[in-house]
Amino acid sequence: MEKATFAAGCFWGVQAAFDEMPGVIRTVAGYTGGTTTDPSYKDVCGGRTGHAEAVEVVYDPSEVGYDDLLDLFWRIHDPTTLNRQGPDVGSQYRSAIFYHDEEQKKKALASKRELERSGQYARAIVTEIAPAGPFYPAEDYHQHYFRGQSSGGCHL
Repeated sequence: MEKATFAAGCFWGVQAAFDEMPGVIRTVAGYTGGTTTDPSYKDVCGGRTGHAEAVEVVYDPSEVGYDDLLDLFWRIHDPTTLNRQGPDVGSQYRSAIFYHDEEQKKKALASKRELERSGQYARAIVTEIAPAGPFYPAEDYHQHYFRGQSSGGCHL
């Protein structure tokens, strides 16, 4: 099993998308990329922790490749909006790929360059690509939020 970590706005929708991907063993919604140890949702939403809402993806590389995960990541959000996805605004909703090794870093950078060259977006891609640091699972009520939900939003 291998691990990948992505931030693409509210973690509810991101987690739901990766949960549907064959080869993904499990996902965890949480917080990463900041400086506060063991933050709460309220802390992260306050915008002072530096953390992004993110999803840690555990996957079987014999069933799904990291490139496939990257493809899904790019499709499920707008990588050209700085610190924002839809109505959710703040650095906690930034677009980011947190790589776990040099191979993931190389693939993430290459996929970003390829998307930039594609001309798909008129604006610059602002996705952060950074080393994975400590990952703090979100509160239980955030895990797999959309299972059985018909609507919702990421707001306090």
